[in-house]
Amino acid sequence: MELTEDDVLEILNLIEKSDFDYFELEIGDLKLTVAKGGYVPATANPSAAPATATPAPAVEAPAAAPQTEAAAEKSAAIPEGLVAITAPLVGTFYVAPDPESPPFVEKGGRVDEDTTVGLIEVMKVFSAVRAGVNGVIEDILVANAGAIEYGQALFLVRPDAPEADGKQ
Repeated sequence: MELTEDDVLEILNLIEKSDFDYFELEIGDLKLTVAKGGYVPATANPSAAPATATPAPAVEAPAAAPQTEAAAEKSAAIPEGLVAITAPLVGTFYVAPDPESPPFVEKGGRVDEDTTVGLIEVMKVFSAVRAGVNGVIEDILVANAGAIEYGQALFLVRPDAPEADGKQ
């Protein structure tokens, strides 16, 4: 199967209109990779199964919101004043977009609600995990390339104090 220029343009148009951050397609010698918004896929295990001709889009997982009290008690005791960034799905957690890159965040680093803190891979699909909170990373609770469960605490964050007058 050969892709024409019109086929490629149609694929690009569909990806642009979609919620996908990343799309990769391999057909024979042709490899088409599309990334939006500065998204970089994780390539933590290049020796895994060979690529197939099916697309491997990366979808953004919902922002990992701070845990509720009940969820915090369920996963682990969260120290007072901290909130957990939790796993929005089950999979393999990666701290960086690829093995040669620095981690998305480090202990002591600042995050805002939209900061990507890691990637979760499920069946060759990578989902960006967003912080969902403004603050400073106090602790990293998971290892790179480790298996994680839904709702598992990944990071502890000391949230920014709300401003009394609402002005900056």
